[in-house]
Amino acid sequence: MSRIEAIYHLRSTSDAIAARAEALAIEQSVEMPVSAVRDSRILAEIVGEISNIKLIGENLYRVVIGLAADSIDGDSGQLLNMLFGNSSLHDDVSLQDFELPAETQRSIGDGPRLGLRGLRERVGVRTRALTCAALKPQGLTEGKLAEIAEALARGGVDYIKDDHGLANQRYSPFATRILACAAAVRRAGDSTGHPTRYVPSLTGSLDQIRERIALMRNEGLDTAMLTPSILGLSNAQALARDYPEIAFLSHPSFAGAVSIAPACLAKLLRIIGIDGVIFPNHGGRFGYPAQACKDIAYAARGPLYGLASAVAIPAGGMSVERAPEMIDFYGRDVMLLIGGRCLRKETD
Repeated sequence: MSRIEAIYHLRSTSDAIAARAEALAIEQSVEMPVSAVRDSRILAEIVGEISNIKLIGENLYRVVIGLAADSIDGDSGQLLNMLFGNSSLHDDVSLQDFELPAETQRSIGDGPRLGLRGLRERVGVRTRALTCAALKPQGLTEGKLAEIAEALARGGVDYIKDDHGLANQRYSPFATRILACAAAVRRAGDSTGHPTRYVPSLTGSLDQIRERIALMRNEGLDTAMLTPSILGLSNAQALARDYPEIAFLSHPSFAGAVSIAPACLAKLLRIIGIDGVIFPNHGGRFGYPAQACKDIAYAARGPLYGLASAVAIPAGGMSVERAPEMIDFYGRDVMLLIGGRCLRKETD
């Protein structure tokens, strides 16, 4: 019976930790008193098993629990549910990491189809850090956004993405926005020779997103952004599987709503096929510590089940002036996302 290894940080006292860890194992498996389970197979194979409890700080423990791999059935949303569904409602526990048996990993996803290497090839960048900018502020018409997109592309930016707040609003409908912005980026590319990619943000229901991908394809667009924490992991998994020619970047909006280590979520996104992981860089607007950012970057591109590397995309209030520091910190296998500060006038 193969098991998934779930790794938690659990706050407790020394006299209560054993019972609290057992409660966590039950909550994330059978979710009922074990004494009421009469099926010997369920007791042996399904009930969560505690394999390690280690004190790592004052009243803070690292707890490792084995969960039944058969409870997943190839669904990344169900994987997250079994790892941290009900327990995300408890304020004394956080999900830190997980390890999957080989067959479970393959059922969830084969990793990025394009990833770091493919994103480099699409814009003809072999060794330097990739660059990215965001179209904002929300409220501009598609014409104004297209003007910004063309200016950024003429400046040599590799990837120009919609701000995550751009959806299908009346002042900038998706269909007309991608027509305008795609044309603007093509004009710039024809002039400069640099194949900048425009990256629409895909929002709405799964059916709406599939319709919008069809519009993208009509415009020759091959890169898009998803927000998996809002869209749902199962839906993001399905899109990455069904559209292998599209490079998907993930946006972190709403990812801080539950106590999951950011690197743990980045790891799961890479497994299901996300090609680039956007995250808040340390020293920016969101207060992520440097080590957490380093862990996210490693989860995106370090060794993982033999999967291709995704690209790490630090963002969140970054500036051009910080680019050398960011390259020193992450190396050149990174995409630097500088949004609003790229749009300031030189006199600002």
